[in-house]
Amino acid sequence: MDNKNEVIEVSKQEITPAEGAERLSNRRVFTPRTDIYETDDKVFLVADMPGVDEKSIDINVEKNILTISGKVPEEKMDKHSLLYTEYEVGDFQRRFTLSNEINIEKIEAKVKDGVLRLVLPKLTPATKKIPVKAG
Repeated sequence: MDNKNEVIEVSKQEITPAEGAERLSNRRVFTPRTDIYETDDKVFLVADMPGVDEKSIDINVEKNILTISGKVPEEKMDKHSLLYTEYEVGDFQRRFTLSNEINIEKIEAKVKDGVLRLVLPKLTPATKKIPVKAG
């Protein structure tokens, strides 16, 4: 079967609080769909976070855990009432464990049209082969 033309429907994955934990707000929180790829000197992370902008994203690294959070503002409809919806609005959050080869001081982040792009530079190798000379 040729899968090139097959349409795959993927729904948003909601984050559920850990057992015994409570949320501080009644907003839903979703896991942003993310692609990760790398080159010899960098790791790239691309996350879909529709509705967020540079003011509503928070990115932190603590103990090699990269945390991405994004808040999506609620749209209020003053003169309308919602009859039907297929798109669920909520905030976004995701955590990644970074390897020790990432230079956390030089991580760069950009967001455009709800797509967050992170560039995570790798550290230069800490090992070096030392040539041995005779004599």
